Amino acid sequence: MLSVLLVDDDIQIRQLLGDYLSDFGMEVVAVSDGKLMAAALAKRTFDLVILDLMLPGEDGLTLCRSLRAKSDIPILMLTARGESMDRVVGLEVGADDYIVKPFEPRELVARIQTILRRVKGGRESPKEQENVISFNGWRLNCILRQLISPEELVIPLSNAEFRLLKVFIEHPCRVLSRDFLLDQARGRNMDLFDRSIDLLVSRLRQKLGDDSSTPGLIKTVRGEGYLFDAKIM
Repeated sequence: MLSVLLVDDDIQIRQLLGDYLSDFGMEVVAVSDGKLMAAALAKRTFDLVILDLMLPGEDGLTLCRSLRAKSDIPILMLTARGESMDRVVGLEVGADDYIVKPFEPRELVARIQTILRRVKGGRESPKEQENVISFNGWRLNCILRQLISPEELVIPLSNAEFRLLKVFIEHPCRVLSRDFLLDQARGRNMDLFDRSIDLLVSRLRQKLGDDSSTPGLIKTVRGEGYLFDAKIM
């Protein structure tokens, strides 16, 4: 699971982004200032830091410069200020990217994924390669919980969508009942009901570009459930 350290003094931003990013398979630790950021970094490692520019005490630029001097961890600057000079300075002191409030949370997810792909040079580590499943031109990275299209686009998946796709991949070319899929897709904090599995399948079909009228990947077996018609590699 991707781990993110979010540093922002706005409690609503921390709660909103924490909840949203967790839906995309990210573990978020949220703190309000530089001291708490340093304490969090001392306790564990993170895959990426989202750092607000305007913070109490040391500001984001100072913290970014300090962090970059001792670590190559990816840094995404987050701020309500949109002046071009702020963006330039942020990148000059070591930030990997810069996003201005207000923004769409989905854009933030896309920026995070782009940064990580760029930092890794587009190459997957041996450990990640062992956890990448290919099917019909698509790839599912089970560590990052990323779905990558045949055109090399990263398609965001919610936790439930990831779990459902993983179940399909683990049981290809077999009819799976709605009850079985419902049980497997339900997370600890999810309250899925019987017909919601159909909605979840519909959302997953959209992510996969699978035409619901004539699906090629996730086929409906009337009265029985669904079948994932793919060659797994």
